[in-house]
Amino acid sequence: MSKQRKSLAKASKCETELGRGQIKDNFLAALVTSKLYKMQVVKAKKGKGSYQRNAKNLRREPYLIVA
Repeated sequence: MSKQRKSLAKASKCETELGRGQIKDNFLAALVTSKLYKMQVVKAKKGKGSYQRNAKNLRREPYLIVA
């Protein structure tokens, strides 16, 4: 029983998925440049900064095509 616990503890000690394979030289540099520390931009659904002008002129034809 104790042998199984030791092997599980070693396996879960450093299992942060960095997406870089095996790191040889600088662990901290690989950690900072990984997807784990990637900046996330969250678009507001309500309130300030949520206005979208993509669908503003959706059904109207341009003036040059009509003329």
